[in-house]
Amino acid sequence: MTNWVPRLVALDIDGTLLKWVDGGGLTHEQISPAVYDAVHLALDSGAHVVLSSGRSPHGMTPIADLLDLHGEERERLWIVASNGAVVLRYPPFEIVYEETFDPRDAVVAILERHPSALVAVEDREQQGYRVNRHFPEGELSGILTITDVAEMVAEPVSRVIIRDPDATVEDFVELGRSLGLHGTDYVVGWTAWLDLTPVGVSKASGLQYVVDAVGLTAADALAIGDGRNDIEMLQWAGRGVAMGQAVPEVHDVADASTDSVEQDGAAVELNRWFRDGRGTPSSTQGFRDGDA
Repeated sequence: MTNWVPRLVALDIDGTLLKWVDGGGLTHEQISPAVYDAVHLALDSGAHVVLSSGRSPHGMTPIADLLDLHGEERERLWIVASNGAVVLRYPPFEIVYEETFDPRDAVVAILERHPSALVAVEDREQQGYRVNRHFPEGELSGILTITDVAEMVAEPVSRVIIRDPDATVEDFVELGRSLGLHGTDYVVGWTAWLDLTPVGVSKASGLQYVVDAVGLTAADALAIGDGRNDIEMLQWAGRGVAMGQAVPEVHDVADASTDSVEQDGAAVELNRWFRDGRGTPSSTQGFRDGDA
């Protein structure tokens, strides 16, 4: 469609909106002026801007604040958190949808292979995590409460994080393939980091909840991301765009690729579609078979 314009923009956070700290496995908690301005062009055009991340809900609202995505004249934000297991509105903070699962068998199977692994589950009441031991500094936000693993997974949860600083990404990719985690989906991060979620839950499923609620479809959405947990989202959206530094698996499923996060690639992509507050397509290059 030559006149297609995104009516919803789904944005990953770490590695898409936020730049990586060199060698730290962390991101700078600041938004570049170019990205800020590009996001506001989309907002001013009337597009829904939805933050979509593996972060927990409490780790996403500060990014919404940094971007000034809310205010008296704007409707409440939609946010897709925990890799799609949680959908919330903000402000005020209100969880409107959550998927949970029983993680016990999966966690036991993983710890048999990686007995020294770190385990975390979201602690909504404390706005933090329950952990079996402390994670590397800065990798988790909020209040961290040391808890026995059996207690952590005794009840259904929306997400479990497994982290082994002594393992590699390749180790965890192979782990996921070999275990056949029945009843559980998983995604491997940039490091030896495994997110366990309910079967069928991904950023795409969370975003589908949002488009259903606002009267749109996936075909109306532009999605931008860089990680393995963005693959379903990029496949789902009318236009899915991989950040320049994304791993090959992400580029392979995307309709197009933009510049890296260091080069403000998210702003480059948004500026293709939104100019001076008007939703005006500047290009259709990169769609599958010319279709949006």
